[in-house]
Amino acid sequence: MPMLITIPRTSNLDISILVATIDALDDCARACIADADSDLNEQNLSGLVKCIRLCLDCADICAATVRVTSRQTEYDATLTKSLLETCTATCKSCGDECERHAQMHEHCRVCAVACRRCQQACQELLAAMNRGGVAGCA
Repeated sequence: MPMLITIPRTSNLDISILVATIDALDDCARACIADADSDLNEQNLSGLVKCIRLCLDCADICAATVRVTSRQTEYDATLTKSLLETCTATCKSCGDECERHAQMHEHCRVCAVACRRCQQACQELLAAMNRGGVAGCA
């Protein structure tokens, strides 16, 4: 994400961790939307309602989190951390549900992988923020 490199920064956070998290968030949001749409085409739609709901929730939360974490000027670290924690929990729930259907539906398997990657990336960014000890490092 070349734009992030151009933003004047006051934090000591490794930019590569931030970029990796933003990429994972964006990928997860897109995977969840595609999975929910694919689920709607499946024969056993009633068995996928929870999966569809979690995918849509996860997509919305990832999209909000990517927007907030992309804003580096005068941001609120407490808010960023809360969103990352919420995103981590949502990605876990969505990934767990998608894994339940992964043997039957390839789109659910792909979504589960994206959720796990995003969950891990959010955890890594949170850890980096906590290690940095700088209140404003996202």
